Amino acid sequence: MENDIHSISLFSILPFVLMLAAIAVFPLTFNHFWEKNKNKLIVAIVLSIPVIFYLLYNSLGTELYHTIVFDYVPFIILLGSLFTITGGILLSGDLEAKPSTNSVFLALGAVLASFMGTTGAAMLLIRPIIKTNRERTFKIHTILFFIGIVANCGGLLTPLGDPPLFMMYLRGAPFVWFAKLFEPWLFTNIALLIIYFFVDSYYYKKEPSEAIERDRTQLRPIKIEGKRNFIFLIGVIFAVAFINEQYIDFISQNQYYMFLREVVIVIMGYLSILFTPKLLRTSNNFTWGPIEEVAYLFLGIFITMVPALLYLETNAKTLGINSSTQFYYFTGILSSFLDNTPTAVTFHSLALGLSETGGSIIAGIPEVLMRAICLGAVLFGSMTYIGNGPNFMIKAIAEDNNIKMPDFFSYMFRFSLIVLLPVFILVEIIFM
Repeated sequence: MENDIHSISLFSILPFVLMLAAIAVFPLTFNHFWEKNKNKLIVAIVLSIPVIFYLLYNSLGTELYHTIVFDYVPFIILLGSLFTITGGILLSGDLEAKPSTNSVFLALGAVLASFMGTTGAAMLLIRPIIKTNRERTFKIHTILFFIGIVANCGGLLTPLGDPPLFMMYLRGAPFVWFAKLFEPWLFTNIALLIIYFFVDSYYYKKEPSEAIERDRTQLRPIKIEGKRNFIFLIGVIFAVAFINEQYIDFISQNQYYMFLREVVIVIMGYLSILFTPKLLRTSNNFTWGPIEEVAYLFLGIFITMVPALLYLETNAKTLGINSSTQFYYFTGILSSFLDNTPTAVTFHSLALGLSETGGSIIAGIPEVLMRAICLGAVLFGSMTYIGNGPNFMIKAIAEDNNIKMPDFFSYMFRFSLIVLLPVFILVEIIFM
């Protein structure tokens, strides 16, 4: 087996590159084709087939099986359950769209993102904040900061927060370890909230007086429906935190026992479906389309990335990436233009290949490198629309509500490069 792993061909990584390229390019160039989930599944299958044959021919079927069963299945179950549960929570109302109100919305999202996932928090809050700012003339900046804070930077504190962190959890990082990212989480989100407050205050002063008057007279109190879903959400949190071999000894006796966690998570999702009125989900514009899209795309990603991970593990020492700063920025750059989940997994495999054992070890790699990978993947996922799943979803919802969002490159030049990147550089300087 060792010889087979060392003989991994660089060309076997091509389907993985093409899969990521499709995710990055097709929404911009073949949007009509790409908007159908069926076509995403076709692309995933077509690119996966040669990889499956390659791995089986080289006696690497075990690695493929392990990736699908112990990575992909738990990943989709967690995201699917969080999506189902948060889709049963309806937050409605129309508050006065002052800078302080909008800042509270974003701050609440930064906290919720770590416990209900960046996707869940974003989908819960995006429509209320759009409705609150409906009478405002200047509101594009609010959606941009919402993407940065709620859909990305807020999800650092638990493995529920962002998919890259859950993948690190599956590789052995303890649930409570992610709380060590509290200081960079706090710094990043407070910095962005302060910047946002001053930017929104500037635009608020430029608002026409009639817009401000309409905003002040058309108010509705905030109302939360589907509250019992918070119970199911807590059930998911406890399942991820405590149903593992750290707390339940017998799980270590057989790797399949860990699926007890997934069973509980599925039950929480099923209870959400059972006890949430269909009318409430309809009012929340809930559909299964987004989670289908994630399931199809990541099926292709997880299969095609197996040769890439094996190649990185065996050739890590020759690539010249070994410091925490390099891991932070390289993970960040790739997370900006690819999906941040496979990027995090890729760099974890790279770190495993370095075989460094100095200092504290988390999930088989030095803690300082794990910290760099997590921060780079989560934070830089906000640098483009394609860096993290919720980004495009928020853009689409905003445009459905007649908010003209900047295009792919304008987003970078008008927002992420001038607002987000300086903050992320400060994170590296202060915390790495």
